[in-house]
Amino acid sequence: MEKIKVDEKIALAYQWEGEEYFFTEKEKTPVLIFLHEGLGSIAQWKDFPKLLSDKMQLPALVYERYGYGHSTPFFDTRKKDYLHKEAEYFLPLLLQKLHLQNNPLILIGHSDGASIALIYAALFSENVQAVVSVAAHVFVEDISLEGIRQAKDFYLKDDTLKEKLKKYHFNHVESTFFAWTDTWLKPEFKHWNIVDLLPKIQAPVLAVQGENDEYGTEKQLDYIVKDNQHPLTKKVLLENCKHSPHIQAKQPLLNEIDVFLHQVLQIQIK
Repeated sequence: MEKIKVDEKIALAYQWEGEEYFFTEKEKTPVLIFLHEGLGSIAQWKDFPKLLSDKMQLPALVYERYGYGHSTPFFDTRKKDYLHKEAEYFLPLLLQKLHLQNNPLILIGHSDGASIALIYAALFSENVQAVVSVAAHVFVEDISLEGIRQAKDFYLKDDTLKEKLKKYHFNHVESTFFAWTDTWLKPEFKHWNIVDLLPKIQAPVLAVQGENDEYGTEKQLDYIVKDNQHPLTKKVLLENCKHSPHIQAKQPLLNEIDVFLHQVLQIQIK
């Protein structure tokens, strides 16, 4: 794992999987970019990035956003547009610093990370080759808010969740956790959505969600795919799965992404 300063105050942690898969002409190599969930980190992806990198024989960049894991902890108050800022400001800066701004990008996001991936794909369509959106939020549902309220109540009443998250977010676990819960539970956040941006996405989107997701319904998938004109865009509802398909339905998710990306990249499945 390494860290790189993206502006005067903030450094982001990142890790490569499959660097050996870069082509001789590095800028022509499609790169898998992994964007974690609202309480996520590099480690919480487990072995999923490596498995997909090896399966596709493509390099994978896994990074931690501002306020998470080994990256610079939060030092200001998160605003309602934080997901847009990640897509418009931090991700482009990181790509530039790592000299990836001209590579074809395959964005693979989970939850908040999937929302960021969709925003980025809408705003910077020129180098996005595909989006894999896992459990994205494109508008706020009551089930989302209720799930977050329950998580906050549990965190405040029992140290189990706090101790678990400390392994990934260390001594700034409180700022990481409450940046997530308190932003989403503000009354004004109920009206947040990215629905108007979705028709601007030109890349194919694989929109995935667990059928028992405790933070969203199938309506999220429907909104993601309904105005996307690419013939490879599709939605997938995974059985016996909640909010974390890369853990709860790892092999089915890997298989879905594998088939989708082989179609996108026009690679014959052997």
